[in-house]
Amino acid sequence: MVVTAKQLRLKTSQVLKRVQQGGTVTVTLRGKPVAKLTALQEKKSMPAAEHPAFGMWADREDMKDVDAWLRNLRKPRYSR
Repeated sequence: MVVTAKQLRLKTSQVLKRVQQGGTVTVTLRGKPVAKLTALQEKKSMPAAEHPAFGMWADREDMKDVDAWLRNLRKPRYSR
């Protein structure tokens, strides 16, 4: 995709979405290419079970009964 400097200024979010999707964008100034935008990292999808944060609270005793834990968390601080 080729965009002018003015188009980049006016439609920055659209251009960045294109870059995020894996595209490369060339920016031109007065008809000559001056910059190339590419994504910093490739998108890597991983199953949720393989994410490092998955199960990080599995050994907490206070969260064994999730419903009770949430009820306790949501109860009012003071009674009226």
